[in-house]
Amino acid sequence: MQAKTPEESKTILTDLVLPSETNPLNNLFGGELLARMDRAASIAARRHSRRIVVTASVNHVAFNKAVPLGSVVTVEAKVSRSFKSSMEIYIDVWVEDRESGQRSKANEAIYTFVAVDETGTPVNVPPIEPETELEKKRYEAALRRKQLSLVLAGKMKPGDATELKALFVES
Repeated sequence: MQAKTPEESKTILTDLVLPSETNPLNNLFGGELLARMDRAASIAARRHSRRIVVTASVNHVAFNKAVPLGSVVTVEAKVSRSFKSSMEIYIDVWVEDRESGQRSKANEAIYTFVAVDETGTPVNVPPIEPETELEKKRYEAALRRKQLSLVLAGKMKPGDATELKALFVES
Protein backbone atom coordinates (compact mmCIF):
# COMPACT_ATOMS: atom_id res chain seq x y z
CA MET A 1 0.00 0.00 0.00
CA GLN A 2 1.48 3.34 -1.04
CA ALA A 3 2.19 5.88 1.71
CA LYS A 4 0.42 9.23 1.76
CA THR A 5 1.29 12.57 3.29
CA PRO A 6 -0.77 14.29 5.99
CA GLU A 7 -1.41 17.12 3.52
CA GLU A 8 -3.35 14.72 1.28
CA SER A 9 -5.92 14.25 4.04
CA LYS A 10 -6.12 17.93 5.03
CA THR A 11 -9.69 19.05 5.60
CA ILE A 12 -10.79 22.60 6.31
CA LEU A 13 -14.32 23.45 7.48
CA THR A 14 -15.19 27.13 7.93
CA ASP A 15 -18.50 28.37 9.31
CA LEU A 16 -20.17 31.06 11.42
CA VAL A 17 -21.29 30.69 15.01
CA LEU A 18 -25.06 31.17 14.95
CA PRO A 19 -27.37 32.06 17.90
CA SER A 20 -28.88 28.55 18.07
CA GLU A 21 -25.38 27.10 18.60
CA THR A 22 -24.48 29.19 21.66
CA ASN A 23 -24.77 28.86 25.41
CA PRO A 24 -26.17 31.55 27.79
CA LEU A 25 -22.82 33.39 27.58
CA ASN A 26 -23.23 33.64 23.78
CA ASN A 27 -20.28 31.33 23.16
CA LEU A 28 -20.30 28.26 20.93
CA PHE A 29 -21.51 25.14 22.78
CA GLY A 30 -18.64 22.71 23.39
CA GLY A 31 -20.77 19.89 21.96
CA GLU A 32 -21.33 21.85 18.76
CA LEU A 33 -17.59 22.32 18.38
CA LEU A 34 -17.03 18.60 19.05
CA ALA A 35 -19.47 17.75 16.25
CA ARG A 36 -17.68 20.09 13.84
CA MET A 37 -14.34 18.55 14.76
CA ASP A 38 -15.75 15.04 14.35
CA ARG A 39 -17.02 15.87 10.84
CA ALA A 40 -13.68 17.39 9.77
CA ALA A 41 -11.73 14.46 11.24
CA SER A 42 -14.06 11.99 9.53
CA ILE A 43 -13.45 13.58 6.14
CA ALA A 44 -9.66 13.60 6.72
CA ALA A 45 -9.69 9.91 7.70
CA ARG A 46 -11.81 9.05 4.68
CA ARG A 47 -9.51 10.97 2.35
CA HIS A 48 -6.54 9.06 3.73
CA SER A 49 -8.08 5.60 3.70
CA ARG A 50 -10.63 5.94 0.87
CA ARG A 51 -12.86 3.71 3.02
CA ILE A 52 -15.83 4.01 5.34
CA VAL A 53 -14.52 5.35 8.65
CA VAL A 54 -15.92 5.34 12.16
CA THR A 55 -14.94 7.37 15.22
CA ALA A 56 -13.08 5.07 17.61
CA SER A 57 -12.21 7.62 20.29
CA VAL A 58 -11.82 11.24 21.19
CA ASN A 59 -8.38 11.12 22.77
CA HIS A 60 -7.85 14.74 23.67
CA VAL A 61 -9.83 17.96 23.52
CA ALA A 62 -8.66 21.33 24.78
CA PHE A 63 -11.15 24.18 25.00
CA ASN A 64 -8.57 26.93 25.41
CA LYS A 65 -10.54 29.91 24.19
CA ALA A 66 -14.26 30.74 24.03
CA VAL A 67 -15.71 31.09 20.54
CA PRO A 68 -18.19 34.00 20.57
CA LEU A 69 -21.45 34.36 18.68
CA GLY A 70 -20.90 35.61 15.14
CA SER A 71 -17.29 34.38 14.96
CA VAL A 72 -15.86 32.74 11.89
CA VAL A 73 -14.53 29.35 13.02
CA THR A 74 -12.15 27.21 10.98
CA VAL A 75 -11.56 23.58 11.84
CA GLU A 76 -8.45 22.04 10.22
CA ALA A 77 -7.93 18.28 10.41
CA LYS A 78 -5.11 16.05 9.12
CA VAL A 79 -4.12 12.45 9.65
CA SER A 80 -1.09 12.61 11.93
CA ARG A 81 -0.34 8.87 11.92
CA SER A 82 -1.87 5.67 10.66
CA PHE A 83 -1.54 2.23 12.15
CA LYS A 84 -2.98 -1.04 10.86
CA SER A 85 -6.61 0.05 10.43
CA SER A 86 -6.71 3.10 12.68
CA MET A 87 -5.74 6.69 12.04
CA GLU A 88 -4.98 9.45 14.50
CA ILE A 89 -6.40 12.79 13.36
CA TYR A 90 -5.00 16.02 14.77
CA ILE A 91 -7.42 18.93 14.73
CA ASP A 92 -6.69 22.65 15.12
CA VAL A 93 -9.51 25.15 15.63
CA TRP A 94 -9.04 28.79 14.63
CA VAL A 95 -11.19 31.83 15.37
CA GLU A 96 -11.08 34.87 13.13
CA ASP A 97 -11.33 38.29 14.75
CA ARG A 98 -14.33 40.09 13.29
CA GLU A 99 -12.62 43.45 12.91
CA SER A 100 -8.98 42.68 12.11
CA GLY A 101 -9.43 39.34 10.36
CA GLN A 102 -6.54 38.04 12.49
CA ARG A 103 -6.74 34.27 13.18
CA SER A 104 -5.90 32.82 16.57
CA LYS A 105 -5.85 29.22 17.73
CA ALA A 106 -8.81 28.57 20.00
CA ASN A 107 -8.85 24.82 20.50
CA GLU A 108 -7.31 21.53 19.47
CA ALA A 109 -8.24 17.89 19.59
CA ILE A 110 -7.03 14.42 18.69
CA TYR A 111 -9.49 11.82 17.40
CA THR A 112 -8.96 8.22 16.35
CA PHE A 113 -10.85 6.71 13.43
CA VAL A 114 -10.92 3.16 12.11
CA ALA A 115 -11.40 2.27 8.45
CA VAL A 116 -13.97 -0.48 7.88
CA ASP A 117 -15.53 -2.38 5.00
CA GLU A 118 -19.27 -2.58 4.27
CA THR A 119 -19.76 -5.15 7.04
CA GLY A 120 -17.98 -3.04 9.67
CA THR A 121 -14.81 -5.17 9.67
CA PRO A 122 -11.60 -3.13 10.09
CA VAL A 123 -9.42 -2.88 6.97
CA ASN A 124 -5.81 -1.84 6.46
CA VAL A 125 -4.98 1.79 5.73
CA PRO A 126 -1.98 3.35 3.96
CA PRO A 127 1.02 4.47 6.02
CA ILE A 128 1.77 8.16 6.55
CA GLU A 129 4.94 9.99 5.52
CA PRO A 130 5.12 13.27 7.43
CA GLU A 131 6.83 16.15 5.63
CA THR A 132 6.91 19.28 7.81
CA GLU A 133 8.55 19.55 11.23
CA LEU A 134 5.14 19.84 12.88
CA GLU A 135 3.86 16.77 11.02
CA LYS A 136 6.96 14.82 12.09
CA LYS A 137 6.52 15.90 15.72
CA ARG A 138 2.86 14.88 15.75
CA TYR A 139 3.69 11.59 13.98
CA GLU A 140 6.28 10.62 16.61
CA ALA A 141 4.02 11.61 19.52
CA ALA A 142 1.11 9.57 18.08
CA LEU A 143 2.82 6.28 18.90
CA ARG A 144 3.29 7.34 22.53
CA ARG A 145 -0.36 8.39 22.72
CA LYS A 146 -1.46 5.05 21.23
CA GLN A 147 0.66 3.07 23.69
CA LEU A 148 -0.68 5.11 26.61
CA SER A 149 -4.27 4.46 25.49
CA LEU A 150 -3.57 0.73 25.17
CA VAL A 151 -1.96 0.58 28.62
CA LEU A 152 -4.85 2.49 30.22
CA ALA A 153 -7.37 0.20 28.50
CA GLY A 154 -5.52 -2.88 29.79
CA LYS A 155 -4.69 -4.00 26.25
CA MET A 156 -0.92 -3.56 26.64
CA LYS A 157 1.35 -4.28 29.57
CA PRO A 158 3.17 -1.14 30.80
CA GLY A 159 6.49 -2.94 30.36
CA ASP A 160 5.75 -3.43 26.65
CA ALA A 161 5.14 0.27 26.02
CA THR A 162 8.65 0.94 24.72
CA GLU A 163 7.95 4.47 23.52
CA LEU A 164 6.54 5.46 26.90
CA LYS A 165 9.42 3.86 28.80
CA ALA A 166 11.85 5.86 26.68
CA LEU A 167 10.38 9.05 28.15
CA PHE A 168 11.23 7.98 31.71
CA VAL A 169 14.30 5.75 31.47
CA GLU A 170 17.71 7.27 30.87
CA SER A 171 19.95 5.36 28.49
